Amino acid sequence: MLTVMAELVPFSTALRERSRNAHSGSEGAGFMSDLMRGNGTRDDYVALVAQHWFIYETLEAAADAMRDDPIAAPFITEKLTRLPALEADLAYLIGDDWRSRITPLPATERYVARIEEVASTWPGGFVAHHYTRYLGDLSGGQFIGKIMARQFELGSNGIGFYVFDEIADPAAFKDVYREQLDAAPWDAVEAERVIDEVLLAYQFNTDLFVNLAAAKAEASTATVA
Repeated sequence: MLTVMAELVPFSTALRERSRNAHSGSEGAGFMSDLMRGNGTRDDYVALVAQHWFIYETLEAAADAMRDDPIAAPFITEKLTRLPALEADLAYLIGDDWRSRITPLPATERYVARIEEVASTWPGGFVAHHYTRYLGDLSGGQFIGKIMARQFELGSNGIGFYVFDEIADPAAFKDVYREQLDAAPWDAVEAERVIDEVLLAYQFNTDLFVNLAAAKAEASTATVA
């Protein structure tokens, strides 16, 4: 529990409130905003999926490393695993040779490096990045998947990343997840460290969207030239 304005509030509530602006800022980044409003292209979506692969490859490797940790273990479940779905999406969107055709952007490299630095050795850091990614996927990600499928006429192909077949009730799953956050044995100092890491994760995500927009602009300029 954290003391906020002289009142004890659950850690999950403090985390949600403290990260609200960072979350909104990430969602409102120009690249993602354009994609959601129908101003993006199929190539933009493919570029996003490709960068996600590098992030989740690293995060899910960290999950394997943390599987026996008493603090991290309650959050780890195969129901959340995204890597196989991302690989199927990329095979559909790019082709079977997708791996040789994608590279991480500088923002993605920094994001991945941070996950590698903290998420395989610091349980709180792992949970921070796990929370930022997967609870977002179970929330706004569901909406994103539907919009992408409609905009680019993908049907059920190429959006598997956003489909959690093994989670029948995302809202109930998220409630249990937040209960696990509240049960984590963190003192006030460690809780602050975890919140700071969540804020950093959101910044990495925002930086990725900025990088994607810059890469798109550069490609457009090169095409015109």
